[in-house]
Amino acid sequence: MAESSKEELVQLIKKFGAYIAVKLSNLFPISSHNLDSRSVGAIAGFALAVVFTWRLFRSPGETQRRQPKRQGPSSSSSVAAAHSPAPLAPPVTQPSEEEQQVQNVVDDFFQPVKPTLGQIVRQKLSEGRKVTCRLLGVILEESTPEELQKQATIRSSVLEVLLEITKYCDLYLMERVLDDDSERNVIMALTDAGIFTSGGLVKDKVLFCSTENGRSSFVRQLEPDWHIDSNPEIIFQLARFIKYQLYVSASKPERAASNVFSSPSLEHFFGCV
Repeated sequence: MAESSKEELVQLIKKFGAYIAVKLSNLFPISSHNLDSRSVGAIAGFALAVVFTWRLFRSPGETQRRQPKRQGPSSSSSVAAAHSPAPLAPPVTQPSEEEQQVQNVVDDFFQPVKPTLGQIVRQKLSEGRKVTCRLLGVILEESTPEELQKQATIRSSVLEVLLEITKYCDLYLMERVLDDDSERNVIMALTDAGIFTSGGLVKDKVLFCSTENGRSSFVRQLEPDWHIDSNPEIIFQLARFIKYQLYVSASKPERAASNVFSSPSLEHFFGCV
């Protein structure tokens, strides 16, 4: 590479140094002492990308840019200039075509990456690994135990989130039922939806009880990181014992504690609506 080309490359890298530093500080809010080998490698790779991009867009035979010709001021313009005030600030220098192209590459490189559903689930659950969840009004279309005596229907919109939770968390499903037929209907609905084959849930982790207090006792014995329920009384009773709770309802609970979150649906809480 010729000496002039090297100087141009150095000047270009310096000019974008501050711009890149701002981007890096926004993307990696850590000090340089805490960067691991992967981070250093990523930054070094990015610097090489800038260099090769500059060389790609640079004209092969270009050694220096042409400077615009200066024209002598006319007599009329000289008089006007004598009476006009001095400029308050120097004119803004527009980036060259090469610099703009490299800046576009930098912007594309730092475009935010959309997180996956699995990443959202882990983030929303604050890395909690054990979750308990009621079925009625959350996982199932039905909202009363009487309806379960006839049928049980998995809500299609919640299925993807539920499967993702089973991959990452130790999930327990529970519900109050009135008879054995209700239990069979629930197990059949979960089986048909593929919950027991696609995720990490097993039939032994689907618990049934005959009272609402029985569900509350299940939760306290399991000591989960999160409990998900649609009964405000259960949410209120467990607020002292469970680290986090999600209240699934169109309205917020009247006696919401600081560790209780609310959402119209489970899938809505994870941004799937």
